[in-house]
Amino acid sequence: MSVGKPQAAGGIWFGPLTATTPTDPFSELVGFTGGGYVSEDGLVNGIEADTENIVAWGGDTVLTVKTSHTETFQFTFIETTADVLKQIYGPENVIVNMETGVLEVRHTAKDLPRVQYVFEILLTGNKVKRIVIPNGQVTEIGEISYVDGETIGYQPTLSAYPDESGVTAYEYIATTVEESGE
Repeated sequence: MSVGKPQAAGGIWFGPLTATTPTDPFSELVGFTGGGYVSEDGLVNGIEADTENIVAWGGDTVLTVKTSHTETFQFTFIETTADVLKQIYGPENVIVNMETGVLEVRHTAKDLPRVQYVFEILLTGNKVKRIVIPNGQVTEIGEISYVDGETIGYQPTLSAYPDESGVTAYEYIATTVEESGE
């Protein structure tokens, strides 16, 4: 039995497909950017599969085959930073003017690029879990509400596509958190 919460440094990281994909729960995330705070709803992982029954003469189902597999991850960023907005609207649609401090965000219909995502989760009992999406793409954006007294949230749905090994997500769970040596 366990509950999950983000690591102190943040729970969601993203990086280009060219970044080194982590293969354990502790390695440094070189080339990845932290997504900052995420809403209290946390991370939701959805896995859907469609199947088709093979029916023999006489009506008996003799085999069930999987015809499709879809895996998604959903969460809500609650920080309005250039890095977060680039995940929502695309890197070419977020322009930062360093001289004026103005952030320009362009809403377009273009598909967003494929990237890697890493979710860092602290589990009960001083355990750690890292979920790695080596080939993901934001395919949906939830409604954005501007309400007095509530944070502005950006809710992407991340579709996880198979990597060269046919894997959509990797989970690495450590029985104890690695000592930092401090």
